[in-house]
Amino acid sequence: MATERPDVPLIAGERETLRQFLDYHRATLAWKCDGLTDEQLRERSMPPSTLSLLGLVRHMCEVERTWFRKVIAGEDITLVWSPDNDYQVAYDATGATRADAFTAWQAEVEHARRIEREAESLDVVAHNPRWGSDVSLRFVMLHLIHEYARHNGHADLLREGVDGVTGA
Repeated sequence: MATERPDVPLIAGERETLRQFLDYHRATLAWKCDGLTDEQLRERSMPPSTLSLLGLVRHMCEVERTWFRKVIAGEDITLVWSPDNDYQVAYDATGATRADAFTAWQAEVEHARRIEREAESLDVVAHNPRWGSDVSLRFVMLHLIHEYARHNGHADLLREGVDGVTGA
């Protein structure tokens, strides 16, 4: 089944626009992975780099978890794939499966959506201990849109390298 990307609003309020663009980019990453086997999803861009489509999904799982659960919600949790909070671990998808990566990523996306919906406004401020500074929910949503857009560009090249498909 092909991933469907949501339409982004041409006219909407700020929060709805941010929500829809973030969901659009989330769906784009899933779309880039459609129709590939676990082995294809683990194919590396150019060794020794561990960058792969599955690695990107795992990385974005950690990004969602960190920014929404750890920073905005203040949860005291570790990363999914690294109890030592090493963000590089997620990129190494050796032995990883689509099922495990996508299940974890989709769970973190649902947590993120819930946290964002429950926030009073985009002006909610939380402390990011890794940066040693405060950030707003607005910043977090924009940061994730930027992070997904950048990595979706990587996903374009990775997908083309796997099976020659472009535009997916």
